[in-house]
Amino acid sequence: MILDKHTAMKTAELLLQINAIKLQPQQPFTWASGWKSPIYCDNRIVLSYPVIRNFIREQFAAQIEKLYGKPDIIAGVATGAIGIGMLVAEIMGLPFIYVRPEAKKHGRQNQIEGVLEPGQTVVVVEDLISTGKSSLNAVEALRAGGANIKGMLAIFTYGFEVASDNFKDNNLELHTLSNYNYLLEQALNTNYINEDQLSVLSSWNENPSAWSGS
Repeated sequence: MILDKHTAMKTAELLLQINAIKLQPQQPFTWASGWKSPIYCDNRIVLSYPVIRNFIREQFAAQIEKLYGKPDIIAGVATGAIGIGMLVAEIMGLPFIYVRPEAKKHGRQNQIEGVLEPGQTVVVVEDLISTGKSSLNAVEALRAGGANIKGMLAIFTYGFEVASDNFKDNNLELHTLSNYNYLLEQALNTNYINEDQLSVLSSWNENPSAWSGS
């Protein structure tokens, strides 16, 4: 869910500006899953731009307080959301933890890094939502550790139906600063893409696993 259109459009503008998101409908990328995609997103690039990362952390902090007040802890999903999650926790004056995809094979064999006490309220921060599986894997680990998960906020989502279904099935509220529809609107408004490219990009989002780019 998007809380504020102005924030959504501004976030999309900034992500395009620094090439954290690239749109190449004529030269598709290949994701690790094997999917062909006209878009590639790496929001970790935000961390290299102080003004933009500050905008992102301030928007996160404002939306978290608006939605949930102050949780006990901010949790980041490794590895993409560790940096931005720490920034959000810092500006809110809150403890920070992060969640690995799986428990370490050595040492203390932690999956959750940091101090989490049973019953503490947690808001989870993500950089990107595709299907939502890795994000929900982190939530499952936090819940197993006794966390009271209030919700999740992410910088950007592709808006796949499968992601919406996954979050609904796991009874988790997701809010994002921007999404695919606002990204396309911003890209068209600024002539980053034209109408023909918009059509290609829209068709991909409707059925990404079957899209070939031709």
